[in-house]
Amino acid sequence: MNLTASFLSALTKVFAGPSVRWVDCQPDTCQRVYFANHTSHVDPMVIWSSLPPDVRKVTRPTAAKDYWSRGWFRRHLARSLNALLIDRDKIKVHQSPIDLMIREIGDQYSLIVFPEGGRTHSDSGEIREFKSGIYYLNKKRPDLEMVPVYMDNMNRILPRGEFLPVPLLSRVVFGPPIWLEQGESKSDFLARARQSVLRLRDV
Repeated sequence: MNLTASFLSALTKVFAGPSVRWVDCQPDTCQRVYFANHTSHVDPMVIWSSLPPDVRKVTRPTAAKDYWSRGWFRRHLARSLNALLIDRDKIKVHQSPIDLMIREIGDQYSLIVFPEGGRTHSDSGEIREFKSGIYYLNKKRPDLEMVPVYMDNMNRILPRGEFLPVPLLSRVVFGPPIWLEQGESKSDFLARARQSVLRLRDV
């Protein structure tokens, strides 16, 4: 990891002050997909900085290319985190984000993803229905551990339309891994994945 990444991790912990819990799951460098609720642009950095250093080295946050490619500072942050930028405006069947993710992680990296597909602008803890990406990701790579993550208070740390974060306490909870079960339909898996994140809200 470069110095910028180490500095970002320390700075994120100062601003977000996350209390981190692992429930029936432990940090590991095995290949995983950490999937979480999404309310703020700093969500990828908070999850990434909540991981131990050896796990951070092999974990790539996914993020929207249209946001993180805007301006030299955001581009620098994305490069420092080794973020995988997804172009949401040019999704094609033969050039899908899922194929890009699988190609980029190879047999080494884990991913941080947000299955809602965009930020939820709500203080109620609402989590929208999950989009199908994580289903196809686990279907094509059934060896990946799918680890649910719930984050709390992130929308207050970086409110919509703001550029600078507000120092507040937050909470990050990692839950037990799930996998696509044999014969499980897409809708059943997505509902179960969403429920696995929601359950962590009350932990």
